[in-house]
Amino acid sequence: MGARKHIAAEKLKEARKNLYFAKLRGVPSSPRKMRYVVDMVRGMEVNHALGVLRFSKKQAAADIEKLLRSAIANWEAKNDRKAEDGELYISKVFVDEGVTMKRMRPAPQGRGYRIRKRSNHVTLFVDSKTNDDK
Repeated sequence: MGARKHIAAEKLKEARKNLYFAKLRGVPSSPRKMRYVVDMVRGMEVNHALGVLRFSKKQAAADIEKLLRSAIANWEAKNDRKAEDGELYISKVFVDEGVTMKRMRPAPQGRGYRIRKRSNHVTLFVDSKTNDDK
């Protein structure tokens, strides 16, 4: 790796030390369905968001709940303490499109219809409401 790339990579690594996030990659559901669930909890306090996700009927809610618990655990590991009630909130969350598998379904008169099996990547950032410890 060149010197300029190495310096840029070190700066990125330093900037990420203050971010608390979790990623979920290759989820086998369409990004549109996942965005419905993500929009429900964007900006919420963490414990309230866990309650909303627990009682949601959407299948994607279980994946987001697991991801949120992972992000909370990452925050606790980096800060060496447990998160207090009402301290953390979801600062940023977004859904990107993943790999699309293309399949063919038999159709009448020798034709084939294309089926697109979509997947997505979810990234969730948590942050504390009081950033006095920095």
